[in-house]
Amino acid sequence: MFEIKAKDNRGRVGTLKTNHGTIKTPALMPVIHPRKQVIDVGKYGADIVITNAYLIYKDENLKQEAIDNGLHDLINFQGPVMTDSGSFQLSVYGDVEISNKEVIEFQELIGTDIGTSLDIPTAPYVDRELAEKDLEITLKRAKEAIDFKNENNYKMKLNSVVQGSTFKDLRSYCAEELTKLEADLYPIGAVVPLMESYNYSDLVDVVMNSVKALPDSKPRHLMGAGHPMVFALAVAMGCDLFDSAAYILYAEDDRFLSTRGTYKLENLMEMPCSCEVCTNYTPDDLRAMDKKERRDLIAKHNLLTSFAEIKRIRQAIYEGSLMELVEERCRVHPNLLDACRTLGVYSNDLEKYDPRVKKSAFFYTGPESLNRPEIKRHLDKLRLYDKKRDLVILPPTRKPYSKYIGGRLGDFYIYGSQMEIDLDNTDFMVLDVPFGLIPVELDDVYPLGQNESPRIYDMNAIEFVGDVISEFTEFYSQTLIHSKIIDKFEIGLYNIHPDSHDIKFKKDDIKKIKAIANYQFGEEMGEALFSGDIKIEKSKKTGKIRHIYSGNELIANMRASDSYFVLSTEGAKRLHNASKFPNNRVIVNEDSEPFTREGKSVFAKFVVDVDKNIRSNDEVLLVNEDDELLAYGKSLLSYNEIMDFNTGQAIKNRKGIK
Repeated sequence: MFEIKAKDNRGRVGTLKTNHGTIKTPALMPVIHPRKQVIDVGKYGADIVITNAYLIYKDENLKQEAIDNGLHDLINFQGPVMTDSGSFQLSVYGDVEISNKEVIEFQELIGTDIGTSLDIPTAPYVDRELAEKDLEITLKRAKEAIDFKNENNYKMKLNSVVQGSTFKDLRSYCAEELTKLEADLYPIGAVVPLMESYNYSDLVDVVMNSVKALPDSKPRHLMGAGHPMVFALAVAMGCDLFDSAAYILYAEDDRFLSTRGTYKLENLMEMPCSCEVCTNYTPDDLRAMDKKERRDLIAKHNLLTSFAEIKRIRQAIYEGSLMELVEERCRVHPNLLDACRTLGVYSNDLEKYDPRVKKSAFFYTGPESLNRPEIKRHLDKLRLYDKKRDLVILPPTRKPYSKYIGGRLGDFYIYGSQMEIDLDNTDFMVLDVPFGLIPVELDDVYPLGQNESPRIYDMNAIEFVGDVISEFTEFYSQTLIHSKIIDKFEIGLYNIHPDSHDIKFKKDDIKKIKAIANYQFGEEMGEALFSGDIKIEKSKKTGKIRHIYSGNELIANMRASDSYFVLSTEGAKRLHNASKFPNNRVIVNEDSEPFTREGKSVFAKFVVDVDKNIRSNDEVLLVNEDDELLAYGKSLLSYNEIMDFNTGQAIKNRKGIK
């Protein structure tokens, strides 16, 4: 029903199949009121809508028309339709005149594509006792709804809503319990009050503690999130669907939605964007109109603005620049910026889903960028880096650093025992923001060689660099720090090293390719891959390494875009022989084995197990359960996703081994 087509951070572009068509996610579902539909939302870009089954049920005329002609004709929308069960009315009025089974039965009867059980929406900041009591009812009804749907072989998909107020552990518990019921989609409910009160940091806690316990193979729906300034943040947390009546409610009050907030017509001297409404009308034109005509035009603007933001987010996911967009959007309000910083607390979770290689360079937009998964991943890799006795830390130059480092390197201050420097037993690293320390041999590797940051450093960046130096100097007998670094980063002065004039960096291509292989595939894999009579072929145009041979046997190609290796058959065999099971491996079942050997792509349902360190875009080995090498290829998903999905491609097979 749901497949991932592109990924960045926890955000994903996906396809969701329903009885009335396939939806591309992330997607916004405009709310259609069944009694007073005023605008054709499909005309302005809606692929899916949401309406209220309970309101239809309570109105005898609407109810009969929906039964006779179907829900889609009733609301004049032939695409996929989701229906709410009356939970909103329950939260407002305290009761509804329908049972859980009745509302499930009615939603199926009128032909809804995605129905919802009658959950209990628990408001934020209530007493824990009340939250636990409501949650117990929500879980009981969710199970009842799924059992009822399955017993009657209903065609519609079913939502099971995550509740738990603002208690993080209750949100996780609810998500875990709902996952056991195997619903089709998982909305995250009762969050509108958090957004209305601008408590976005609490929203992050609620969403992240829900999402991390939900299955990756099912879409997540952030209920009531209809303002475009929060879409990017929500998508980065793993939300796929949004619904809201904000487009029309704000228009009723003469308010314009934008990614920078909300504008009131009475304060506008210029129109807020370049959509067809803002292009063809002035604020004075709108103020002179009658209320209904003005409302419909503002609602049209609000829809166009919202759908444009969804498209912009999907493009950012394709490019790998989602977090830059999130950081940009979150600067429109201090509370959103707090939320962005709160999201950084969950970097361990985000790293598990973040692709290792992306099309877009890493842009440092401010202190929040220091919390991104790419930085955590690099520092974790660096801690495992095969270290020499001494460390020389160089100041940043133009990229790639190794191209502009040469000759006498300048004056250095020493931290350590003041032993004589041994250049053959020394690591050379460049100190730079935002990745801290970058081994010179890795200066082409993504994203270490594909990033940009301001040359005027903020205090957070300076403190971050100081912390990195403090940590990594402890791994070495002595560390030599270039004088420019001492001056720029205000690091405490040490003694000048007496032999600074003898410190020179020598380029070594063999050392470089082994270091990259270690960084990509794991420690000691460089030596295993590139042993024997190694020959390196470089691009005549750029001088970069392109192909590595052992004698006349191709071992690997180096991608020009990110300097990672794409293995040949010989390289795959060497990596397989040297690495321990299950490192770098995707294990497929017996049914898939002959197709894998033939070079066919591997679907998730045929995967038995995966190396937990595999991320999307990683080069992987395909083996059977006896660890026999079948093929090699590129992972399209991360470990968690491959293990959870039963549909869609998991691995792009580069070549089978017969």
